[in-house]
Amino acid sequence: QVQLVESGGGLVQPGGSLRLSCAASGSRFSTYGMGWHRQPPGKQRELVAFITSGGNTNYADSVKGRFTISRDNAKNTVYLQMNSLKPEDTAVYYCNAVGLLVYWGKGTLVTVSS
Repeated sequence: QVQLVESGGGLVQPGGSLRLSCAASGSRFSTYGMGWHRQPPGKQRELVAFITSGGNTNYADSVKGRFTISRDNAKNTVYLQMNSLKPEDTAVYYCNAVGLLVYWGKGTLVTVSS
């Protein structure tokens, strides 16, 4: 069983930055692939970024060059550094852990607005 808690969301102006964190409970964090997803208002949830247990990363085209996913296995935490934020990045951001089962956090709201 893995519990995930996201933090770091909030209101930011266009062009600004935020860093999201996702803290995981339980053991074997290092064996999980970890992802960040987002769900904009009125739209479906979409994958933003993913990092494998080995540290390989993948990004949605819409965030390449602006967002960076990383993980700290000693802290059981995965991060999403978001730079050059745009209004269309406004969404609830969720992290998930992918192993034999998939676990989800409850999300954190990011609002990009002037």
